[in-house]
Amino acid sequence: MKSRMLLAGIAMTGVAALAACSTGEGVDLDGADGRVLTAAIAGEPDQLDPHKTTSYFSFQVLENIYDTLVEPDENLEMQPALAEDWELSDDQLTWTFELREGVTFHDGSEFTADDVVYSYNRIIDEELSNAWRLSAITDITATDDTTVEITVAQPTPNLLSSLGGFKGLAIVSEENATSGDISTAPIGTGAFSLENYTSGDSIELVANEDYWGGAPEIAGVTFRFISEGSTALAALKSGDVDWTDSIPAQQVQGLEGDDTIVLGQNPSNDYWYLAMNQAKEPWNDVRVRQAVAYAIDRDAIAQVTSYGTAEVNQLAIPKASSWYSEYDTYSTDVDQAKSLMADAGVPSAEMELLVSSDYPESVAAAQVIADNLAEIGITVSISSPDFASWLDAQNAGRFDMLMMSWLGNIDPDDFYYAQHHSAGGSNAQGYANPEVDALLDEARTETDTDARKALYDEAAALIADDASYIYLYNPSVIQAWSPDLEDYEARGDRAIRFKSVSFSD
Repeated sequence: MKSRMLLAGIAMTGVAALAACSTGEGVDLDGADGRVLTAAIAGEPDQLDPHKTTSYFSFQVLENIYDTLVEPDENLEMQPALAEDWELSDDQLTWTFELREGVTFHDGSEFTADDVVYSYNRIIDEELSNAWRLSAITDITATDDTTVEITVAQPTPNLLSSLGGFKGLAIVSEENATSGDISTAPIGTGAFSLENYTSGDSIELVANEDYWGGAPEIAGVTFRFISEGSTALAALKSGDVDWTDSIPAQQVQGLEGDDTIVLGQNPSNDYWYLAMNQAKEPWNDVRVRQAVAYAIDRDAIAQVTSYGTAEVNQLAIPKASSWYSEYDTYSTDVDQAKSLMADAGVPSAEMELLVSSDYPESVAAAQVIADNLAEIGITVSISSPDFASWLDAQNAGRFDMLMMSWLGNIDPDDFYYAQHHSAGGSNAQGYANPEVDALLDEARTETDTDARKALYDEAAALIADDASYIYLYNPSVIQAWSPDLEDYEARGDRAIRFKSVSFSD
């Protein structure tokens, strides 16, 4: 996928641990308090090439290794990062970025405008998962070592969020990328550098003393792979880890008064959805897809997966966003669902529902969905492979219906274009509606915010009407950390940033 669907990580196979010394607890770095932060994440990255991975577990690590030209602040507004400043020409077709001077990669090589040009051209030329974000670009030029000009074919109001919304658009070293080492030994410009990777166990990062934003106060970060939420939470309470987002939703309420941890819970920009394979009968019939949309009980699904922490939604964009629009067509209505099935001439059907064991919430939801669909004559068999197999099945079109999530989107283009444009890079369901294509294309170039929102509202309603995706709910960001971890914030885009944290002890 990736598009920005930061999915559960693919278990790495055949990757030897990278030889390096351990950070340990006694590392002495200037500006650091000598303590390594231990973070428990719910799965292992599939790889560490930011341009190729689509795994959320990968980006949890890569957020701390790489930089982008700009990056979102806590309000998801774009701020300077590797670019100190930028200007947009009067015709809105040329963006000029002035880069920071004195920035170096972790191997000591100098960061220049050529690295920006290489990074973006790599994504475009190799048609990598985020190439759609750069589709408006016609030229990228380094006018000198610290200046980059990006020319676009039409006004592109979402360019900054595309370039900086997440580390899939990170600036990489050409030598690192072309050597073949980047997937296991990435070299970035970020606050931490990779020190050791033990497949199946952990990734160790060490603080970058030469970081352009100032050396981190902590000595490093160790990411441990702990898929079982109860185990991760017990490790946090015992002091074996300092931070985790591997938290069983059913335990959240009981944690609210626990003074042994700090609980962070914020609305997210994520959404969970169902998608049916429109290359297969009867799922290519919009009436059958609509019947499924009417048959499912979103409240029950949200309860069994999120225990009251999620917000049921029939579109992608959450209520907290200024881009949110109302849509409530699909209240649970079994009679309407049966009527649609009858109209389609499909009195009964068999369906395989593809979920992933790496996402326990999808497994929990699957049985509810199966029970719902049994009421309208659809017999559901549940397949719950690990994410690597799930991804293979999705990409090969070996599914009837799947359940998954998209995480951390910012601009409305991120929520809809790749997933529902007929040329979208993450349109695995095979949806094509010329009216939706036209609306999404126009919205990409509309610079008036109100007019742009109206276009997305119309496109979103059509996408839902056609049941390209059947939207379920927007989950919350739920994280927990040690009380002595300071200056950490749970963010709506799920960016896990440790560059500014410290320990009180």
